Amino acid sequence: MQLMMANIPGVSAFPEEGNLLSWIATIHGPVGTVYDGFTYKLSMKFPLNYPFTAPTIRFETPMYHPNVDTAGNICLDILKEKWSAIYNVQTVLLSLQSLLGEPNNDSPLNGQAADMWSKPKEFREMVRQTWKEI
Repeated sequence: MQLMMANIPGVSAFPEEGNLLSWIATIHGPVGTVYDGFTYKLSMKFPLNYPFTAPTIRFETPMYHPNVDTAGNICLDILKEKWSAIYNVQTVLLSLQSLLGEPNNDSPLNGQAADMWSKPKEFREMVRQTWKEI
């Protein structure tokens, strides 16, 4: 409810077919990044003991990013060992949106993307090609 009321540009999430434990989210690529102009769909699965345990979140839209593997799994500390019950859907989606422009290349799930990150023109082309696969 907080996310819907806040009307934050670039992120949204809603329960999937009335199931409060399964949500569909969207993230728009941040302006000024290689993801600018792209929109990504994510699945969010909440455990029964949420918010004390992190939701399982993955990209459903093909994503080329150092911290996202080809299956859409995400390497982000707040979704793992740094999870806290103070995080909500809004803060998680904003963190993921921020991650798009500021990857952690020290802990990549996609080594090729991490290696290519320093070449923005070529990286953007890979992002475009990957996104186009939908």
